[in-house]
Amino acid sequence: MIVEIITPEKKLFGGEATMIRVPGTMGSFQILNNHAPIVSTLEKGIITVRKPEGEELSFDITSGLIECKKNKIVILVE
Repeated sequence: MIVEIITPEKKLFGGEATMIRVPGTMGSFQILNNHAPIVSTLEKGIITVRKPEGEELSFDITSGLIECKKNKIVILVE
């Protein structure tokens, strides 16, 4: 799946991922390939991105919004 993590100033990440874990407002959740469409708000916490080769990246956020649709995930964060 294609993932973009964007702040008002710059793009933090753009590329392929096999898993995303985010701090949702109603609790943390994970998105894998072919996930059902979803839009959710995010709270303070850590976004974890697992790349296809197994490397995991972490991004500390204060708040944000995530949209997942047809294996494309866009995350807007502060």
